[in-house]
Amino acid sequence: MKILVPVKRVIDYNVKVRVKADGSGVDLANVKMSMNPFDEIAMEEAIRLKEKGAADEVVAVSIGVKQSQETLRTALAMGADRAILITAADDVHQDIEPLAVAKLLKAVIDDEQPGLVLCGKQAIDNDMNATGQMLSALLGWSQAMYANKIDIEGDHAVVSREVDGGLQTIKVKMPAIVSADLRLNEPRYASLPNIMKAKKKPLDEKTPADYGVDVAPRLDIVKTTEPPERAAGEMVGSVDELVSKLKEKGVV
Repeated sequence: MKILVPVKRVIDYNVKVRVKADGSGVDLANVKMSMNPFDEIAMEEAIRLKEKGAADEVVAVSIGVKQSQETLRTALAMGADRAILITAADDVHQDIEPLAVAKLLKAVIDDEQPGLVLCGKQAIDNDMNATGQMLSALLGWSQAMYANKIDIEGDHAVVSREVDGGLQTIKVKMPAIVSADLRLNEPRYASLPNIMKAKKKPLDEKTPADYGVDVAPRLDIVKTTEPPERAAGEMVGSVDELVSKLKEKGVV
């Protein structure tokens, strides 16, 4: 079985994001970029499934700017067998929308014919949480979102995930789309020998035109602003005073 893992280049999660002075977007100048953490978890799970013998090949795919090659090399160093880069933008500030990403991934899947697509549940830059679901709809495949445990049983995937009432376990027929949640695993660090080997692994470069997909944006970002500063707390002397204050503010 082949596993396809889409990965996205985003601002490193340790970096404090700054909004441009004109409010047109986020400032990416001289900012450290890395693989989206949820995609990293998905990649780790794909590699573990391969190590267990449940998969024969792991293919990483990235859609975005040319610099996404670095993200794919990280995936190859972790253990992916080969990678595909679809260069869909020239400007690092241009984010490819989920529907366009899903259409491109569908085209890649039509070519590659994987048995399982493992993706992160969302990207930490736009928090859309939509690509996996859209891809499932376009393909007509089963979907299991927010997985914190995955087992392969024949031609089915058994996925455990957190819901409001506790844990839910579902069984979906493959091929399927599964998105990774935070607690699925802890990704490995790429060793220096594997980083060197990654440079020799195949990385194919494509464009949206190769797949006949239009990636023109359908949404206009009107303005980007910093979140409001958190207001200072207020000390109260008793429970009665607390209840009174909450009533004043309309909380209770």
